[in-house]
Amino acid sequence: MQNFPGVGVSPGRIVGLVRQMPRPLAEPPAGEKLAPGTTADGAADALKAAAKAVHEELRGRAAVAVGDAKAVLEATALMATDPMLIKAAVKLINTGTSAERAAWEAAEAVAAMLVNLGGYMAERATDVLDVRARIVAALRGVPAPGIPASATPFILVAEDLAPADTATLDPAVVVALVTSGGGPQSHTAIIARSLGLPAVVAAAGVDRLPDGTEIYVDGAAGTISTDPGDGERAAAAAWAANASTLSAFTGQGTTADGHLVPLLANVGGAKDAVKAADAGAEGVGLLRTEFCFLERETEPSIAEQVQAYKGVFDAFPGKKVVVRTLDAGADKPLPFLTDATEPNPALGVRGYRTDTSSPGVLERQLAAVAEAAAGSTADVWVMAPMISTPAEAAHFASLCAAAGLKTPGVMVEVPSAAVTAESILREVEFASLGTNDLTQYAMAADRQLGPLAALNNPWQPAVLALVRLTVAGSAAEGNGKPVGVCGEAAADPALAVVLVGLGVSTLSMTARSLAAVASVLATVTLKEAQEIATLALRATSPEEARDRARGKLPILAELGL
Repeated sequence: MQNFPGVGVSPGRIVGLVRQMPRPLAEPPAGEKLAPGTTADGAADALKAAAKAVHEELRGRAAVAVGDAKAVLEATALMATDPMLIKAAVKLINTGTSAERAAWEAAEAVAAMLVNLGGYMAERATDVLDVRARIVAALRGVPAPGIPASATPFILVAEDLAPADTATLDPAVVVALVTSGGGPQSHTAIIARSLGLPAVVAAAGVDRLPDGTEIYVDGAAGTISTDPGDGERAAAAAWAANASTLSAFTGQGTTADGHLVPLLANVGGAKDAVKAADAGAEGVGLLRTEFCFLERETEPSIAEQVQAYKGVFDAFPGKKVVVRTLDAGADKPLPFLTDATEPNPALGVRGYRTDTSSPGVLERQLAAVAEAAAGSTADVWVMAPMISTPAEAAHFASLCAAAGLKTPGVMVEVPSAAVTAESILREVEFASLGTNDLTQYAMAADRQLGPLAALNNPWQPAVLALVRLTVAGSAAEGNGKPVGVCGEAAADPALAVVLVGLGVSTLSMTARSLAAVASVLATVTLKEAQEIATLALRATSPEEARDRARGKLPILAELGL
């Protein structure tokens, strides 16, 4: 038996056969020139047509996708017709280089530039290289690289997966995902969680396993083993037997002693919201409004935004819907709002900060939210991302008041916001912890990088301490202003118990995680959750914190979580 430790990003226990992702498209020969009889203008037109075809194909996939998959596909589609990429390729064609080789070299240069920028922009390099392969395939008239076809279920293994591939997985065929690269917030991880597929990333060496190898994947523990024995098969069978329990949410989150913990959904549009409502979500804890702004060269009108937001609000009549204002920048650059030349976009003008460089966009968005809320019975709350100081919180609250929005809040993603939560919460009505960004900023670890996966872990005691500080800041106000969590940490049933024990009032997650979190919360009292949280806080490593918490939650082993 061989063991491959990695980072578990989506729970589940599966025994199955490996299918490796096909090798990348062959590189056009270096120095390849235009074919005899082919003009530079003709080759440039062919390149642009291929890029447009790739763009339209990805947009077509995005149109039928929802949530995270939709956002990933839309962002990748943008790369296919990126002016910088096309201009660089045409310039090479004009020197006599073939269209295929020009596309290859131009994409290589753009990807290298993004990697050098670091942070979120480095992750976009994967999108560029994926688009490159698709454009070259279109020029050659051959199918683009993709997930292998199979009539029987299999475990997909790869070095890493392109966004367009992870976004269109068929969970009836691909029963688990394993990669040797990537990190806990990579596209693979995000899509695996949204599809409910067991997944492990950053498992070095798995991409060398031969097709047909039988392996056991534990997405909660983050381990892969070859030659599974009776114990592994029994664990996989138990997971399958509990599938119905883990997919049926009763509609109310509560601890064993009746302490209510509303379980909300993270959504990215109306289709997503309808599915979350059907899954029993008690409301929306995070509406990502970027879905209105992506794939556009200009800002959407107020009327367009009103229609988009109202579709979400109408899915939750009479229930809370928390709207996050536009989180542009970093990995979501917008041509009319953000500066693509920033040396470190993750620490740049993103989220609320764009209001200083492009005033008016935020105010118009708030006006649209207010108009949509007025035409709906949903209880609409609004929060700004990347708030760092009490002055920023006060300014955002004033903008909300001017728009007629009564419940302003802030995202706590920057450590300074957690440390000064008492002052910040004097200015607004609530806070929501974005644990993905809070972790990467607290640990100075890019959340997209596999080599930093151990640091970029929400179980880090330092991150848990920042959660506690935020809750303490709320309590210091004397009126119990609510503090929720809308980051991926809320979808981990064990960590959800710890968060409740730290005083978090609501948890928001992908709709697929609701039942699992509810099942585990229902087995502990509030006092027990507080005791488990204290144990985790006193740990000296994320592994120790996690093990201490899981050791007090036997239900996790019973359910295969």
